[in-house]
Amino acid sequence: MSDSRFDDIRPFNGAEFPEAMRRITSHELFPAIAAWLFPGRNLEELRSLMCSLRDADEFQARVMRDVVQSILDKTSTGLSWSGLEGLSRQERYLFVSNHRDIMLDAAIQQYLFVNEGFHTAEISFGANLMSPGLVTDIGRANKMYRTERPGVGGASPRELWKALRHLSDYIRYTVCEKRQSVWIAQRGGRTKDGRDATDPGVLKMFLLSAEGDLVDAMLSLHLAPVAVSYEWEPCDTLKVLELYRSSRSVYVKQPGEDLHSILTGITQPKGRIHMAFCPPVTHADLAPYRGLPVNAFCREVAALLDRRIRGAYKLFPNHYIAADLLSGSSAYAAYYTDTERQAFLDSMVRLDALCAPGPECAESLPSGALPELRERYLRLYANPVFLIHQP
Repeated sequence: MSDSRFDDIRPFNGAEFPEAMRRITSHELFPAIAAWLFPGRNLEELRSLMCSLRDADEFQARVMRDVVQSILDKTSTGLSWSGLEGLSRQERYLFVSNHRDIMLDAAIQQYLFVNEGFHTAEISFGANLMSPGLVTDIGRANKMYRTERPGVGGASPRELWKALRHLSDYIRYTVCEKRQSVWIAQRGGRTKDGRDATDPGVLKMFLLSAEGDLVDAMLSLHLAPVAVSYEWEPCDTLKVLELYRSSRSVYVKQPGEDLHSILTGITQPKGRIHMAFCPPVTHADLAPYRGLPVNAFCREVAALLDRRIRGAYKLFPNHYIAADLLSGSSAYAAYYTDTERQAFLDSMVRLDALCAPGPECAESLPSGALPELRERYLRLYANPVFLIHQP
């Protein structure tokens, strides 16, 4: 089967790749990006290398691996991972991941796969981010495909259903026929309150492209949950600010806000990072749900994925500190030091800037907003503790 049906959402193919590299390397921002990622590297040599690449696999192995390594070196104090031994290098999977950073969650997975000899995955990328330009070119060159998000773009219910069916067809085609793994977030958009939860609607979308038995249709996609954990949450203050504003009115993103979040997530300190690859879903896992109506089936599978993702999530001292501060106790004091607690308290000073005009806040918030901002900040870090220890 040709993939021409999916030309509107797929990544670049081989024929399109050289021109994409030329656009990226000739963009006015390319010298600044290259200087930050590769200080001291000859710009023309980098341009020449990128323009010689023939496909996404070469781009990931020869450029993106070094890009992610540079980001980790500059903004992380260490990357760890677990569970790769439970995956087969010969199999293709539909990775369903919690989602904390627009770009890095999937980019780190790709980095690990290149280093460990696995085939990289195609990556879901929201339509709201896929406007023509540098970010889209880099994304599509890095195996990103376009996904529609409910409630974005003003689409009618029928138009949205058609887009979701098209996406479902593409995912099934990619995993089952093209033999390429796929990465997708467990829900639309990043988790902004620390409560990772799989949207049953995402699983229902997977089934739009199949008929017959639900268990067999889901098993054919080889679901594999993934949990990514950050010591310092990417874009933590921006997430808190968005939740605060959303609680008071319909939240409308400002022009350039997504790009600002991408750059903030990439450049801000993240401390330690852990990526856990959970056991893939098996027939034994799904057999108890055979015969359920589709909505009930998807709720059960979502709960299964949640148990695995939460069970593999790595809690850092910041999570426990926030839980104790929120509850006014020392229940988790054994998990952190006084120095770590003070560092977390110092980080909350950044919230003060959200109540005054500045680069992170387009308009001033009332001074009375600070207590709520602090509580939301604490919950962002504490909720994983409550989900894991007090489900």
